Amino acid sequence: MPAAIRRDAPPPISLSDRWRGWRDALLASASFQRWAAAFPLTRPIARRRAAELFDLCAGFVYSQTLAACVQLDLFETLRAGPCEVAALASHAAMSPDAMLSLCEAASALQLLEHRGMARFGLGPLGAALLGNPGIAAMVRHHAALYADLGDPVALLRGQGRERRLAHYWPYALDQSGATLTRDSVASYTALMAASQPMIADIVLAAYPLSGHRCLLDVGGGDGSFLAAAARQAPQLALGLFDLPEVAAIARERLATAGLADRVTIAPGSFYTDPLPTGADVISLIRVVHDHDDDAVTQLLTKVRTVLPENGVLLLGEPMRDTAKGADGVSAYFEIYLRAMGQGRPRSAQRLRELLNLAGFSQVRVLRTRIPLIAGVIVAKS
Repeated sequence: MPAAIRRDAPPPISLSDRWRGWRDALLASASFQRWAAAFPLTRPIARRRAAELFDLCAGFVYSQTLAACVQLDLFETLRAGPCEVAALASHAAMSPDAMLSLCEAASALQLLEHRGMARFGLGPLGAALLGNPGIAAMVRHHAALYADLGDPVALLRGQGRERRLAHYWPYALDQSGATLTRDSVASYTALMAASQPMIADIVLAAYPLSGHRCLLDVGGGDGSFLAAAARQAPQLALGLFDLPEVAAIARERLATAGLADRVTIAPGSFYTDPLPTGADVISLIRVVHDHDDDAVTQLLTKVRTVLPENGVLLLGEPMRDTAKGADGVSAYFEIYLRAMGQGRPRSAQRLRELLNLAGFSQVRVLRTRIPLIAGVIVAKS
């Protein structure tokens, strides 16, 4: 039996706490739930809450239905048009009855749609997924997260086997990058590259780079964000800083894109190495939330130190409290980053506090097209 929670002398109970206590007692009452489900004015609320609670219970089944569709390339198969269940089953090497179960489940989730008897086509969410290959890449890599979440309490207590997700992101285990190989960084670098086009569109629409001279992308991965910036601002000189093996991948990718003459690659770890100088705008795209507060403050301070007067820090990543659905982003990243072993999802206000700690005094939160995917902050010292 777990030890009882020690409760010292409680602070005075506020009016809002009293109200929430009354609400919680009411909602926990089975008799009230029966009454609310029967009373015409509260019946819609009761039904909505029941559906929300069911979604929480069934969420893993939903995600695994999506994972099965992605692993079987079902959306790609249906890109050309609807198919009979029997044909889909033969292609997937499973029984028609099993494929019908998958298609019915995917149809209920709007991933597929019925197109006649025993025939299915793309649903609105399945079609949308085809337009963003990064989503399918994220779904495929979730196998490591699901393995770590097999016993969520053990994960939270730090018990049990090694975390698979931490090995997927090996810089969580070796922050200097000294022991990382090309093979160990290839998977996560490819994942970030697959999901980068949408992120880059959102960030660069919120903050165009046409007024800048030189961009340094810290933690720039394979250079996908730099390539998008280069298309938007042809006059822009480019720089990339990342771990040595990742930087090697970026060098090849940017050379293939015809940008070798415009980009300077600097290998290193921001934990142990200084940042390159010379850029008047430095970007951190989906970097900060992967690291703990001390490391983030250290990184932001290094950025401020190398920026010239009126230089700009451009920060883009998912943030708490940015839009409808942000609670889901917070819940996802709280557990995901716990499995990874470092980092926290942060609100724009918390990021502002860390920026101020690092010496940035002018901090602006910009509006973005899809804040659920990425918020944008620009800062000057």
